[in-house]
Amino acid sequence: MELADLLAPAQVRSLGSIASKKRALEELSKLLVEVAPDLSATDVLTSLVNREKLGSTALEGGVAIPHGRMRGLDKPAAAFIRLEAGIDYDAHDGAQVDLVFGLLVPQDATQTHLDILKAIAERLSDDGFVQALRDATSDEALHAQLVSELPTQA
Repeated sequence: MELADLLAPAQVRSLGSIASKKRALEELSKLLVEVAPDLSATDVLTSLVNREKLGSTALEGGVAIPHGRMRGLDKPAAAFIRLEAGIDYDAHDGAQVDLVFGLLVPQDATQTHLDILKAIAERLSDDGFVQALRDATSDEALHAQLVSELPTQA
């Protein structure tokens, strides 16, 4: 599955000041239920928070990929937020997180979940790609960058 198929422009937002990890997850939950209206924002938030209790979903360099499995979801749903300033996210490298990619998958979609997470993590581990996300000047430009193809390595 390509990110362009997973991430609609309306689910990509630059947000102002967010004070905490919980508040970022709340905002992400609101965006995720826009693509999965049969779910409640409260249930999505609970799923994301419960996953975080198992260990932080932060990668290195200010990026996090909170994710969860949901009953009642028939296909993967994604949302992305860019924060004005980094927040404490319990990252292993101690970095403040300002880029948050949220993912929900159906309860029984184990391999799909892993495949999508791997693809997202690979994209968000590319320093140039991450910097381009931080440099995007609008939500539209941010979405375009997220779904763009990475150049192949020679």
